[in-house]
Amino acid sequence: MPCLTSKYFGELSYASDAVFEFPCGIPGFEHHSVFVFLEQHHTQPLVFMQSLQDPGLCFIAVPVKVVEPGYEPELSSEDRAAVQLAPDLPIEIGREVLCLALVTVSEDSDPTANLASPIVLNLSKRIGIQAVSESSQYSRRHPLVADTELVPCS
Repeated sequence: MPCLTSKYFGELSYASDAVFEFPCGIPGFEHHSVFVFLEQHHTQPLVFMQSLQDPGLCFIAVPVKVVEPGYEPELSSEDRAAVQLAPDLPIEIGREVLCLALVTVSEDSDPTANLASPIVLNLSKRIGIQAVSESSQYSRRHPLVADTELVPCS
């Protein structure tokens, strides 16, 4: 089993089917084209998108359906071609495609998820893109909040 060294996780073994190629990188990180997707039992449903080229580059993501159960990806014909999806068939999230929302965490606000520009992974071809949509019905800063009120420990 291959191993990687990560700034955040130390030495990790990973399955080869967890590796995805991003032929064009992702916006702002075009030179990073190979990522491994990691899940940790204690942080589910979070998914970590670790660069295999840079041990210090790791994005936090969450499945879009966790954030928005009725989520429907808005992919252009170019996006579909980039991840080798048929141009006219409906996209089945979870079966052939995984869609993740990148999570933004900052000290002065609650975490948010970018539903307007999801990470789209073709599960059979092991290819991914970040599908940036300028006119999405979804927000780039969708709040990640608990569905129930938190009760303080006493």
